[in-house]
Amino acid sequence: MTGMTSSARPLLNRRLAEFGTTIFAEMSALALSTGSINLGQGFPDTDGPEEVREAAVRALRDGRGNQYPPGPGVPELRTAVAAHQERRYGLSWDPDTEVLVTAGATEAIAAALLALVEPGDEVVALEPYYDSYAACIAMAGGTRVPVTLRPHDGRFRLDLDELRAAVTDRTRLLLINTPHNPTGTVLTREELTAVAELAVERDLLVVTDEVYEHLVFDEAEHLPLATFPGMRERTVTIGSAGKTFSFTGWKVGWITAAPGLVSAVRSAKQFLTYVSSGPFQYAVAEALALPETYFTAFREDMRAKRDLLATGLKDAGFEVFRTAGTYFITTDIRPLGETDGFAFCRALPERAGVVAIPNAVFYDHREAGAPFVRFAFCKRTEVLEEAAQRLKTLAG
Repeated sequence: MTGMTSSARPLLNRRLAEFGTTIFAEMSALALSTGSINLGQGFPDTDGPEEVREAAVRALRDGRGNQYPPGPGVPELRTAVAAHQERRYGLSWDPDTEVLVTAGATEAIAAALLALVEPGDEVVALEPYYDSYAACIAMAGGTRVPVTLRPHDGRFRLDLDELRAAVTDRTRLLLINTPHNPTGTVLTREELTAVAELAVERDLLVVTDEVYEHLVFDEAEHLPLATFPGMRERTVTIGSAGKTFSFTGWKVGWITAAPGLVSAVRSAKQFLTYVSSGPFQYAVAEALALPETYFTAFREDMRAKRDLLATGLKDAGFEVFRTAGTYFITTDIRPLGETDGFAFCRALPERAGVVAIPNAVFYDHREAGAPFVRFAFCKRTEVLEEAAQRLKTLAG
């Protein structure tokens, strides 16, 4: 039988068998085939600052980064990352030993988990979680232990007692994400203090995904976990240029951590991509040094878009949860008489010409996420206005 395998064993490694094709691929294909507005996948539909794009062109022309860049990242970018953390949060990192450039935040997550987790280790993650977390824990041979964020007073909250109860003698690492995708929650000082105290008390490592650090709204404040007592030496902090500068295709991310942690993560990372994004690293170094006015304007633009889409979703009949950070809005479809987010999202393109993502894909406890649906608002204003108009058909 030509082309057939003789073994009855499945081709896909059993650790990855549960993951299959991502929901993003399915929903993006549905958007294309139906001509729908894609508010599913979280990427902007316009490029970031012209001067940053020009910096990449300049680097290409000058021959900077066209060959393999240094393994830890180009010195200019590592220096810029350290300066950004110092300026914004008072965190002092050595660019040579405490900063590592990665192929986006996704590789940073993979490299950190592959480096720090051994088979049998438990990893506590906040549920719902970005889909790569589960896959990377599985690839490392770890066991994921979800702690569910639950809606309360219009936002999703962390139950600190549930978090404490999830930690056992087998727990190696806490995987934290704030500002939180998909719920839009930003963990409070009280919540982060409790996370830090637990990590210190139980001697846990922490990987914290802070890629939306510049997208916090209203009274919310982004507080890096590494700034809390006892956390600098045990925390791997992940950042990304894609979300902050709207160049998601460049895939430039980084970690900051103590030398031992950076060395461990680099050991795994060098066998993944080895290096990536050479010329773009130089451009991102310039982007991180943009004046504060850029970051303020970026945040205000996204806040206005959040408000526009949130109003449209309310008018369409959804319950809308308050987004304090990220560029996502989580909604509850039960006021529309619906309970199954998968079925709702698969039917939505035909019903309203809009694509969204069912939050249940981000849960181990699928039933806990069943009625929630995520929309992205990192799109042009006229696209969001058209989407809001189309969604009104749901309200009859």
